[in-house]
Amino acid sequence: MNPSTDLICPADTIFNQAAFQATLGAALQTKDLRATMLAWLQDTQKQARVAIKAAFQNKPFAARPLTRSYTYLTDQLVAAAFDIAGHMNPNPNPTLGERLSVIAVGGYGRGEMAPFSDVDLLFLTPYKMTAWAETTIENMLYLLWDLKLKVGHSSRTITDCIRLGSEDATICTAMLEHRFVIGDAGLADDLESKLWADLFTAAAGPKFIEAKLAERDKRHEKQGQRYVVEPNVKEGKGGLRDLQSLFWIAKHIHGVQDAADLVSKNVFTQDEFKSFVAAEDFLWAVRSHLHLLTNRATEQLTFDMQVMVAEAMGYKDTGGRRGVEVFMQAFFIHATEVGDLTRIFLTKLEAMHVKAEPLLERIFKRKPKVKTGYEVIHNRLAIAREDEFLSNKINLLRIFEEALRTGMLIHPDAMRLVKSNLDLIDDDMRNMPEARRIFLDLMLKHGNPERALRRMNELGVLAAFIPEFEHIVAMMQFNMYHSYTVDEHTIQCIANLAMIERGELEEELPVASSILEQGVNRKVLYVAMLLHDIGKGRPEDHSILGAQIVRKVAPRLGLKQEDVDTVEWLVRYHLLMSDMAQKRDIADPRTVRDFAKAVKTVERLGLLCVLTVCDIRGVGPDTWNNWKAVLIRALYRQTENALENGMEALNRENRGAEAKKALRSALHDWPRKDLQAETARHYDPYWQGLHLTAHVVFAGLLRNMTNDEILMDLHPDEDRDATRACFVMHDHPGIFARLTGALALVGANVVDARSYTTKDGFVTDAFWIQDAEGQPYDAARLPRLRKMIERTLAGEVVTRDAIVDRDKVKKREKAFRVPTHISFDNEGSEIYTIIEVDTRDRPGLLHDLTRSLAASNVYIANAVIATYGEQAVDTFYVKDMFGLKYHSENKQRTLEKRLRTAIAEGVERAAE
Repeated sequence: MNPSTDLICPADTIFNQAAFQATLGAALQTKDLRATMLAWLQDTQKQARVAIKAAFQNKPFAARPLTRSYTYLTDQLVAAAFDIAGHMNPNPNPTLGERLSVIAVGGYGRGEMAPFSDVDLLFLTPYKMTAWAETTIENMLYLLWDLKLKVGHSSRTITDCIRLGSEDATICTAMLEHRFVIGDAGLADDLESKLWADLFTAAAGPKFIEAKLAERDKRHEKQGQRYVVEPNVKEGKGGLRDLQSLFWIAKHIHGVQDAADLVSKNVFTQDEFKSFVAAEDFLWAVRSHLHLLTNRATEQLTFDMQVMVAEAMGYKDTGGRRGVEVFMQAFFIHATEVGDLTRIFLTKLEAMHVKAEPLLERIFKRKPKVKTGYEVIHNRLAIAREDEFLSNKINLLRIFEEALRTGMLIHPDAMRLVKSNLDLIDDDMRNMPEARRIFLDLMLKHGNPERALRRMNELGVLAAFIPEFEHIVAMMQFNMYHSYTVDEHTIQCIANLAMIERGELEEELPVASSILEQGVNRKVLYVAMLLHDIGKGRPEDHSILGAQIVRKVAPRLGLKQEDVDTVEWLVRYHLLMSDMAQKRDIADPRTVRDFAKAVKTVERLGLLCVLTVCDIRGVGPDTWNNWKAVLIRALYRQTENALENGMEALNRENRGAEAKKALRSALHDWPRKDLQAETARHYDPYWQGLHLTAHVVFAGLLRNMTNDEILMDLHPDEDRDATRACFVMHDHPGIFARLTGALALVGANVVDARSYTTKDGFVTDAFWIQDAEGQPYDAARLPRLRKMIERTLAGEVVTRDAIVDRDKVKKREKAFRVPTHISFDNEGSEIYTIIEVDTRDRPGLLHDLTRSLAASNVYIANAVIATYGEQAVDTFYVKDMFGLKYHSENKQRTLEKRLRTAIAEGVERAAE
């Protein structure tokens, strides 16, 4: 590489050619040529890498000068190794067959090297390998390996290159980016001319393109089609490999040497080329920082690395958002841009008939009828006359309606026209009745709204039509709970709603499906779904801010005031049902009563239930499970009953009597005396807090109970995606904490827990647990699980000591900040104080909290556990030792202090 090329620091700082020649001259006079020169090269490389890294830290976005600098350093090291190897194996009178050319291929040949990129070399000889060439290559490679370079190499003739390149697309790609480094220049020139004459031919183009596109599809399948929150910078969708694939194809077809040449070939406009360069520069900067921070070739932007790369690139916390979230938003915007450019480029190939037409085009030649102003090109919806299309700005929305109506994809040339004329979407257009109608019909009329919304979002139309939406485009939420950016999450929610409407989820979501079948205000529901997270990314509570934004946006979309009020309420309280179901005891009548009072009507309850289900399902592919389904369904049915039949329907006594009647029926073969003893020994909360199946299990355990036993029943609860663990023993202080410790030691995640004392001094505790994958324990694992729990409860294992090794936070999860919030609620339950602890999750958290409460003589009636990625919300229903609520603020402050101390000590232990 020419040293005059733009480098990040002076060429002499990277490699001093004069110093090399002087050192080589002196070393030739000694017997230690190799050792002397290797030591000099090692020192030079070390200093060069320090200088390049320091310069990059000062200019963290200077990706091109950086990649050129590493390429220049590598070129000098390869050339130096060739020079030294030549002196070690002199050949004063080489024959024509003893020529050797060292060629850089792949990324190194392209002149783009990250700090720890591989060095791919082709050793080119005119004929078969000679002894001189073989020794020279061997000497070179050992020098380069001793310099700790990752060298990939092949030794071939020109004939080999043509033959192998025609058989293997990967070799062909590497050849496409060859670059002469050192050796016989004439031989390298011969390779160049033969490759373009015999390998990179017009006839070979289609085969090469199909291979590259198949590679891309396979890569996307492996990495994930949607933009994931821990992306692979090199291989992921919208990453560097997508850009490189695009350029490889362009180079094969058009023979271009630089991406800038694609403008003159009419593949890209000048603006699109600028986007190409900006995306490439940004992605290379990110990749290079990743390499330098980890000191190896790391390509995955894991959560911990996102924080470090954001800091290295100078992103700061601002306006309620962390610097890492601002950084990742920039990343996803560039990744989306790469997707747009790829789509444009592939369509150009279709137009040239280089890439095969879509399968449907070949099979089904009859073109669908389109409205005036449109035409069909390659089975895609295209614009007949651009000037006519732009003469009416509503056409920028209408084209999406026509695409849904015909079921066709929009032609990328039409997309480019829309994208470059977004300024036509102004206040005047936003308030046109026809524009409102089209926009609402896109969601309500055609059955697949997510397709139109996703394409509108990618082209900037959605943010132009609803400017308030722009803030959440490509916005990442830096946590382990959300799998998608906020805009993609919103579209996933709408996709779920459309699937329920189409009847595709009737078996999985019976309640939500029946609500929609009975009829709801669809316009209200879809608009609420679209706007529910629009307030995110600011310091204020996003539900409150979102509701305020609704007041401006909903009327602009043409909703009447009554509907605006409902949408506003849904956005303001869109987390209410989820919070009540997952953070409160829904078996407590007060929970249902309070929720019913907030919802007020069955109509709102139905809308909120569907919104809640879609919101949870839209978080990520594995977020919705049977556990959440059971909770949401139970809360919906109880609340619906209360709203339709009055709050008396929630009466404790009624529910207790029904539960006892059901138990008598289930245990019809028990003697009457035993049945009477069982139904008399429990207090009211026991009967309303557990299902009949648990009542039956506890009845059996208590019937067989002797004085000092600990009886246990482990059973998969398939309806809830959890294993139910029931324990019966004599009641004594701290037993709940001991049980949580035993479960933590076996690696069980507690998702729900109930603790009840009987009138005759026993404790009946029920825990619902999952394994590390969030699944019920396999039946084959239950005996070992039972044994471990028995050993812990028997005191053979000291929980506090044994848990130290288990209670660790993974490295990639350490970057998350979860502030601790502790609240006391004396209104949410008639007989208990509710303590809610919202903090960072870790394996030993629940045990630490329950041990702290036990040490403070707090009686825990039940615990409701909700986990959101790295965040845990543990809710405890408690009484003091006298059976009273914690009304005293002093007592509350003391308890809070002790809980915070337990959390802090646990965090410190986990960090060790």
